[in-house]
Amino acid sequence: MLELCYYGDTVLRKTAGLVEKFDESLAELVEEMLDTMRAEDGVGLAAPQVGESLRVIVIDTSNGEAEPYVLVNPEIVGRSEELMQEEEGCLSLPGITLTVTRSARVSVKARNVKGEEYMIENAEGLLAKALQHEMDHLNGILVIDHVSSVQRALLSGKLKKIAGKKQ
Repeated sequence: MLELCYYGDTVLRKTAGLVEKFDESLAELVEEMLDTMRAEDGVGLAAPQVGESLRVIVIDTSNGEAEPYVLVNPEIVGRSEELMQEEEGCLSLPGITLTVTRSARVSVKARNVKGEEYMIENAEGLLAKALQHEMDHLNGILVIDHVSSVQRALLSGKLKKIAGKKQ
């Protein structure tokens, strides 16, 4: 299992680099990310959340009932104008849940762990939310960046506590 990075860790604010080698070390990282996500009861996990500044995401919205999604170098190639507003939590911000507005449907192009390209078309519901949330992590964006400065100010005590966890 990998160690999670928490709010305040600089890796969470960096734009992650493209994966160029689809090799055994990538496969190992993906397996460890899946183990970590499951152990933490998460729905998704991005590589920056475990200290790896790479464009890799794992998502399982099925509670282990189906194969998880592994997205390497993902890109959103389409999004609906229709929006959804739902609560989101984040493994890097434990104890914080925020209402976030996102596209109701997204289409994503990615590669699997072997480097083969595939598409997720018109994902909706929890999958759409998870895809957008985890892809934000690849661009140094956190869920708290989607709320007002007033809401962030109200959370400042909790955020300082989380930032102090790994210092």
